[in-house]
Amino acid sequence: MSTTHASAMAHERGIARNRSQFLLQTLQVFFVGLVIGMERNVLPAMSQDFGVAKGAFFFLASFAISFGLVKGALNFVAGGLSDRIGRKRVLLLGWIAGIPIPLLIFFAPNWWWIIAANVFLGINQAFTWTMTVTSQIDLADNHQRGLAVGINEAVGYIAVGLAGLGTGYLAVLYGPRWALLGFGLVVIALALILLLWIQDTIHWVHAEHAQNQQRAGAPVLVPKASAWATFVRVSFRDVTYRALCQGGVANKVADTLVWVLFPVFFRMHGLGVVRIGWITGVYAMIWGLSQLWTGHLADRIGRKPPVVLGFFLLAAGLAGTALVSHFGAWVITAAVMGLGMALLYPNLIAAMSDVAPPLERGRILGTYRYWRDTGYAIGGLVLGLVAQWSDEVLPTIWLTAGIVAFSGLWIALSVQETHPRTHAASKGISG
Repeated sequence: MSTTHASAMAHERGIARNRSQFLLQTLQVFFVGLVIGMERNVLPAMSQDFGVAKGAFFFLASFAISFGLVKGALNFVAGGLSDRIGRKRVLLLGWIAGIPIPLLIFFAPNWWWIIAANVFLGINQAFTWTMTVTSQIDLADNHQRGLAVGINEAVGYIAVGLAGLGTGYLAVLYGPRWALLGFGLVVIALALILLLWIQDTIHWVHAEHAQNQQRAGAPVLVPKASAWATFVRVSFRDVTYRALCQGGVANKVADTLVWVLFPVFFRMHGLGVVRIGWITGVYAMIWGLSQLWTGHLADRIGRKPPVVLGFFLLAAGLAGTALVSHFGAWVITAAVMGLGMALLYPNLIAAMSDVAPPLERGRILGTYRYWRDTGYAIGGLVLGLVAQWSDEVLPTIWLTAGIVAFSGLWIALSVQETHPRTHAASKGISG
């Protein structure tokens, strides 16, 4: 038996075959979600305690801008870097970068320190979340990619919701600084300990490549395109990649609104941090829990129908939030938004994975995630300026609803189905 064949046998793909490693990566993304989720409620709602003047919407949004710029750029770096040095090393670098976050928040004399903390949050999230989802795709078989991404995003956003709600209660009991310090340091320490049992999934990538060579009956050439050439092709030249990338941007503009301006909007309507935590927590947890079935749904019916429906539900939930004016109704519209996100979010990246060659997967997914998470910076800039100009949050909600609806229409009109089995069936291909 050849060394290549032995490696392929030892690193066969499939979620059930690799259940222990898949579970460890799932626990990792739960901790990743807790780290970003701890900022989702307390910081924007208590921003005046950090020196942000009332009505200074653009300055408030600057912490999302710093996060988005760093995370977007490093998503692209992380993808290519992980193809060269392996997934696990990049994951470790991400957790080391997370250590300063709760310390900077605790000692912050002003909002500039929060902006600095979010630079480290961008590094942490880019390296850790990118690696967990890429690793789970590496471990899954071709027909399980939607399920793998759905599980990853589900667990991550359940953690986001739980952290937003939990830190709201902790902030009431212990104050925002102590709550975020203790919560953040415990989560990061647990994640670093868990790394001891994780294997690098780059070995599964090499085995998959070897199997593709064997099936083709001839060597499958290692891609020679430069990182820049790949970036340009994925971002602008390829119709499918381009449409999926803009969809990533649009959904993060919506998430920026929820992260930065929803707490302010609800605070202006007289809600406290616990009730705000429930609204944003329901959004994140519905988003998270629903992805346990929306990713698998797309493995059965294709990526495009749930993605397009998701964009239109998200737009409807945003419009509903603007139209209603009490806590119970806002919880319902948050749930509609969360369901929309659950339908579109894992299936955008699954669609990218469908059409990405294995040895380019890290770089191509890194490019997509660059654009998707740069959406935080774009959203912070645009929505912050609109809120500052109008001196209101309401116009930003309507603007975001329009952006999301347009994005869904773009994908509906320009993207063909990418799921291998569904695409083959639509072409009349069998076997």
